[in-house]
Amino acid sequence: MKLGNRIKELRESQGLLQRQLSAQLEIDTPMFSKIERGERRAKREQVLKIAELLKADEQELLALWLADQILEITTDEEQALQALKMATKDIKTNRK
Repeated sequence: MKLGNRIKELRESQGLLQRQLSAQLEIDTPMFSKIERGERRAKREQVLKIAELLKADEQELLALWLADQILEITTDEEQALQALKMATKDIKTNRK
């Protein structure tokens, strides 16, 4: 839900309504509302479009989007931290 909170914060700081952004994303307002509340996951393309519309840091919003996905998958998993450490090591190794 980190992404939804950030989107709401950015939207409200710019005085925009949910219906204004949802129209530009070509989704209905209830769907956009669910994204903000963390009840529905935005698609990657939507995150990029939201960043553009809100003049937000694309990398920040993508990182929050990924973090939400990771949290959804690892919640209630006893080995979550161990798995994340392993994945972190692999990510670092594969980036070099």
